[in-house]
Amino acid sequence: MNAIEVAHVTKIYRRYSRRRQFATLKSALLSGSLISDLRPDEMFSAVEDVSFDVSEGRTFGVVGRNGSGKSTLLKLVAGITKPTRGGVRVRGRISALIELGAGFHPEISGRENVFINGIMLGLSKREITRRFDEIVEFAELKDFIDAPVKTYSSGMYMRLGFAVAIHVDPDVLLVDEVLAVGDEGFTRKCLDKFGEFRRRGKTILLVTHSLGLVERFCDEALWLDAGHIRAIGDPKRVVGAYITDVERSEERHLAAGDARAREAAAAVPDASRLPDHPVQTGETPPDMFRATEGRWGSRDVEITGVDLFGDDGQPSHVFHSGERVTVKLGVTASRPIADFVFGIGIFNADGVCCYGTNTDLEELTAVELSGSGTVLLTIESLDLVEGTYKLDVAVHKRDGFPYDYHRLLYTFRVKSRTKDVGIFRPPHKWEFSPNIKFKDAGRWA
Repeated sequence: MNAIEVAHVTKIYRRYSRRRQFATLKSALLSGSLISDLRPDEMFSAVEDVSFDVSEGRTFGVVGRNGSGKSTLLKLVAGITKPTRGGVRVRGRISALIELGAGFHPEISGRENVFINGIMLGLSKREITRRFDEIVEFAELKDFIDAPVKTYSSGMYMRLGFAVAIHVDPDVLLVDEVLAVGDEGFTRKCLDKFGEFRRRGKTILLVTHSLGLVERFCDEALWLDAGHIRAIGDPKRVVGAYITDVERSEERHLAAGDARAREAAAAVPDASRLPDHPVQTGETPPDMFRATEGRWGSRDVEITGVDLFGDDGQPSHVFHSGERVTVKLGVTASRPIADFVFGIGIFNADGVCCYGTNTDLEELTAVELSGSGTVLLTIESLDLVEGTYKLDVAVHKRDGFPYDYHRLLYTFRVKSRTKDVGIFRPPHKWEFSPNIKFKDAGRWA
């Protein structure tokens, strides 16, 4: 039997603008329908023709970007708002972890708010009394339960709201990105509580940005994009498709940003190019590890193009940790040059140099550069942690005189399913003696 049935649901909101506003509810009602009389450009669909079923005892995840309609969908299932078209049916008692503590009154104590909120969620006073100590212990607010809620921190406020909602003992639990209501220990308690609900055969509808949580906890998943269903089914397949789409979007965004940065650098007037003695002119930044983005140099040798390629040989701005990456430089010399060095540096978003090298450091002795050519640097394993990085590329003399220096003009992103910290992610594996056991230890071997 299905615990949740959503059939061809559409939710339309009107766009607000100064061109058309109602002064009062009466004037709105007298003017006719609030929706049907609106032109297409005066309304938008937060959810459009969405259908799915969730069987009893199943955990169903919903993923998607901000503004994709996930929270609207959850509110439709909770009955907080009604669909413009279509229908929603839910069997059993619902508890919605959506707007935690929405019914709390700031002037009265946490104890009184527990009773008021519990009654709002469908519990009797006797049921709340029986569960009160457990609610307070779960919220970790024993010493503050008789203080006015207005004296609580935002974390305390949300924890109490979560504790009340989770102890309603619902048949259907609706969860909207509420795992950030406390520290790591409290988050673990929340996850344990979800696990308990699953073991007891409760139905859970989970909206979250935590893709790993969807893969671990959910029996089925739905990807919502701009109010439309893009994929539904096996969580790993849905999450994989969603991640691929996000990476493509990031690729377009980073490419556009790099194009703007290069255009701005190219717009620098010729007068800013360095003469033969850059150190004397002070044009070159005195500390290369603190220089901001830009471009400088005499252009006797010019870098005409910079591209990054992944394992598939296609230009990209988004890579996975450990992937092979090739940096390609297009270069042109206005005359034959015998003294030249090619260099590349990688910086993280904080401006910390992660790695830098050049042909002189690697003992490649220049002989001649004439006309146009190509330089390739292949990094067999890009062992960086997840994050955004900037690329320096340069061609200069051995004494450092710059022909063409591109400073932080190229951005790329490293993705990883493992959320390490730091910069470098060296190849590694864990090994344990037989008396030390981990459920997923095999994937590290």
